[in-house]
Amino acid sequence: MATKLFLLIAVCVLPVIVNANRQPFRIVGKVYCDACRAGFETVKCSYIPGARVKIECKDRKTLSLKYSDEAEADATGTYNILVEDDHQDQICYVTLVSSPIKSCAVPDTRRNRATVILTRSNGAVSNIHSSNAMGFLQDTPAAGCQELLHSLQHDDE
Repeated sequence: MATKLFLLIAVCVLPVIVNANRQPFRIVGKVYCDACRAGFETVKCSYIPGARVKIECKDRKTLSLKYSDEAEADATGTYNILVEDDHQDQICYVTLVSSPIKSCAVPDTRRNRATVILTRSNGAVSNIHSSNAMGFLQDTPAAGCQELLHSLQHDDE
């Protein structure tokens, strides 16, 4: 009987204790300029201070927008977005909005969005969630890109 009572208390009280001291989620990621138009980060990439990103969370069934916010990358090209609530039943994405660099302002369609999970119901302990780096494409490839990409291709073989 005591074991059942303990189990019942643990199941009912533990979630309340865990959720009582909730801190906001912090979404952290980087925005880069793909100087080689490679579709991924290379040594020729640079990070973009002042790049704008947004987060949107949509209902899984209706796809109606439930949450939206924007942020700007700092001097290192890193953005931080604070999200207060749990978005367990929602699909959340961070997407590129704009780049302050005119010659690197076209979002790479392969790297312009990152999925983020914003729930405490999945076993994750940390409030900090890292998202994949996202990139804009430089208008024309930088000098040395062809050689760099060729060397990367040979490294894979």
